[in-house]
Amino acid sequence: MRVMWAAATDPGVRRPVNEDAYCARPDLGLFIVADGMGGHAAGEVASRLAVEVIEAFVASRADDPGATCLTDDSEADTGLASGPGLLRAAFVAANQRLAAAIARDSGLRGMATTAAAVRVEPGRDPAVAHIGDSRVYVLRGGHLERLTEDHSWVEEQVRAGVLDATAARRHPWRSVVTRALNGAEDPKVDAFTVRLEAGDRVLVCTDGLSSVVADETIAHVLGGGADLAGICRQLVDLANAEGGPDNITAIVLEVDAA
Repeated sequence: MRVMWAAATDPGVRRPVNEDAYCARPDLGLFIVADGMGGHAAGEVASRLAVEVIEAFVASRADDPGATCLTDDSEADTGLASGPGLLRAAFVAANQRLAAAIARDSGLRGMATTAAAVRVEPGRDPAVAHIGDSRVYVLRGGHLERLTEDHSWVEEQVRAGVLDATAARRHPWRSVVTRALNGAEDPKVDAFTVRLEAGDRVLVCTDGLSSVVADETIAHVLGGGADLAGICRQLVDLANAEGGPDNITAIVLEVDAA
């Protein structure tokens, strides 16, 4: 499976610093977004470290599909050098790197980051992993499906029927996450495979986009006639038009028929 891609990131209207980070490595089939938290420079450090570690972890095992993934608190588990297992192990490794950074510099205490990643490997169903409220969507035949389930307070209220999607986007606690990479105990990372078809478009984004732009609008833009870079720019512009309350990052992939 081959994919074309484009990406855009923007600090938004209200934030002086962009604490989002992303990685696009088509040679690895790896695409990541991360949304840092913690104030001052700490959020920026958290997202950058997470992306760097996940990228390096995947790259180190890309040429060794029979390798074993190890984390500090787990036994060797063969067969995890690809697919969801690899991404989950990479997220755990990123969390451990955050813990080490915090131990060295007390000024980083409290930093954390959400993250979402997609990996497209030859001969395998693509893998998705995420923690927090960064999201992965797929558009097929004009229908938008959200593949990830936010680990956030407002999402819990939506699932409980207390809030609807519109109220959730406007709620003052919409950025409160219940899971993140924060250097504490090994995180619970959602990781799974998906089936993609030629013509599918995949969006990997931070909540600076999804928390203010309705899914219906995202679907319309993803299905439009603009090229992938133009789609990314449109999505960023829409988020800023809605007040741009947070940093915005979007990666758009298109599955090629080849």
